[in-house]
Amino acid sequence: MPSGLRQLRLAALNIDGVLLNDTFSPVIHRFVVSRGGRYTAEVERHVFSQPQDVASAYLARAVPVPMTGPQALRAYFSERDAYLREHPVRVSDGAIDLVRRTRSLGLRTVCYGGLGKEHFDRFLGPWAHLFDGPGYVCTNDIRPGIREIAQDVFGLAPDQVLFVDDVARVAESARELDVPFIGCPSTFEHSFQDRLMREAGVRHLVKSLHAVDETMLRVVDAEAAAGAVWSGAHTRLSPV
Repeated sequence: MPSGLRQLRLAALNIDGVLLNDTFSPVIHRFVVSRGGRYTAEVERHVFSQPQDVASAYLARAVPVPMTGPQALRAYFSERDAYLREHPVRVSDGAIDLVRRTRSLGLRTVCYGGLGKEHFDRFLGPWAHLFDGPGYVCTNDIRPGIREIAQDVFGLAPDQVLFVDDVARVAESARELDVPFIGCPSTFEHSFQDRLMREAGVRHLVKSLHAVDETMLRVVDAEAAAGAVWSGAHTRLSPV
């Protein structure tokens, strides 16, 4: 490739929490604690990057207020709508620069997440031309969707795709498949994702998308080419 990248061919970028700000963690936290439940790492494990029916069923069990999974799902989205009126969805600082940076290195790019494509169209539509293939992949029915995005959508080996995500469960799946991964965990004060990613052995953790610079991308590419994405992992936390 003209860029000099040896292994990577695609960058798969999560939408909510990466390209867009995290508007899920605060609402899930409020949902649980306002009903007398305890917000724990296990709540995040069982809710984040899960199919909506699975996540809502767990939320219903996580609170002492009697409710079914469908009731929990409806209540959650109602409360999220109210939250968004005060805390709107916005494109993350550095998000579009990151997409352009990966493309400048010769990578194709795709966005993915658990909501429907209309979510992508609404908030990232002006930059849709920067994404390849379907542009956006809804992963609600294939959570976390790593193998499906790599192989079924783009016909690539899993180790040819870099995933950038804010959820440790996705990192754990990436580790099982030996998939290149950069973690961008939520900065929400009650979030457990930074800790869970460290426990999962994520090698590259960033506080800002600006930290996913050309140097980091080339390091991840070299690790992928050497088959050393996860072996002997030591977390490298970017100061940016």
